[in-house]
Amino acid sequence: MADIQESIALCCKQLRLSSNLAERALTQEGATNQEYLMNLLSNEVAYRQEHRIMKLLNTAGFPKLYTKEQFRTDEIDFPEGVSLDTLLELDFYHSGKNIIMYGGSGTGKTMLSTLIGLSACNLGISVKFYRTAGLINLFSEHQAKGTLSSLKKKLNSAGILILDEFGYVPYDRTGAQLLFDYLSEIHEQKPVILNTNLEFSQWVNVLYDQRMTTALIGRLTHHVELILFPGVNNRLRESSINEAFTRINTQEAANNG
Repeated sequence: MADIQESIALCCKQLRLSSNLAERALTQEGATNQEYLMNLLSNEVAYRQEHRIMKLLNTAGFPKLYTKEQFRTDEIDFPEGVSLDTLLELDFYHSGKNIIMYGGSGTGKTMLSTLIGLSACNLGISVKFYRTAGLINLFSEHQAKGTLSSLKKKLNSAGILILDEFGYVPYDRTGAQLLFDYLSEIHEQKPVILNTNLEFSQWVNVLYDQRMTTALIGRLTHHVELILFPGVNNRLRESSINEAFTRINTQEAANNG
């Protein structure tokens, strides 16, 4: 029996199958040879899917894990046709849209973006979650070390990029420029989820350059779902982000009409 298991293990290695398959092969049941083989291979597929999901969850960088039941939607303004369910089903991802979440601290932006990221991982889609200041610092550090291409390669492996806490602190000028360059590179190639407490008119205060700020806003809002978290921000209804939300909806209605 030991010789058989060793032989199966060797075959698994040569075929790049999991080593656990050799152990399962000795206990797997099936009424016929074909059923036995189907059950064994089906279990291997399930094992690989579970292993991939765990790897995606471990490498995404989520600050904390949440469940759908923890999230409240009663104080959130979703665009027409958008709901918690459509976000978790990744409709935005399949239609190639970005997401911008705007509202004060503690209103649920991080939780919602994390839930979307978790849903993506469970569907086998790679996600990278960063606090924006942290990613900007990484850009500056890798630029200084001459390893910027390796960082971009890591980011490019993700199907969705989540940038949390955009605008909470002023950024390193070099890093901000590098972030702008990268977001320009991936424009219309992969969705970006960006959480911010700043109106568009205030973005220049953390990015410093007006032309770069205008260009970044234009790229991010070209195809976008704007989700508003009123919270304690009494100026939300009059904000430039809300104006953009209305303008984009009007344009889409005209195009669809």
